[in-house]
Amino acid sequence: MDRVLEQGIRTFCVGGALGFDTLAAVTVLFYKQFMPEIKLILILPCKTQTRGWKPLNIKTYEEIKQLSDEVIYVSEEYTRSCMFERNRKLVDMSTYCICYLTKATGGTAYTVKYAKKKNLQIINIGDTAEAKL
Repeated sequence: MDRVLEQGIRTFCVGGALGFDTLAAVTVLFYKQFMPEIKLILILPCKTQTRGWKPLNIKTYEEIKQLSDEVIYVSEEYTRSCMFERNRKLVDMSTYCICYLTKATGGTAYTVKYAKKKNLQIINIGDTAEAKL
């Protein structure tokens, strides 16, 4: 995070999924306490994203949404393509792609490949699979 802040980046887009996205959003909100100029934009696949989630995860998700500066939905309801649309929108709105990529397949790998095509700077915290792409 310090590396991107040193580059002057103050707006962070996060996808809202469980796991790394949640950790990324919480990290941005932590830094925002000390640097109020930081903005958190949630780019979410659909308004029904939390269907089937555990109550504690939904509570955390809703708290993050409440504290974010902007929430963008790519679809009202879940569709077969809304996750890919969300991922492409994340890339299209970004200069950096900060990810946790540990395998060369799946949604994260797809998104990182797309980010590379768009010439984003990739910061892979999971670093082990990046060379395989």
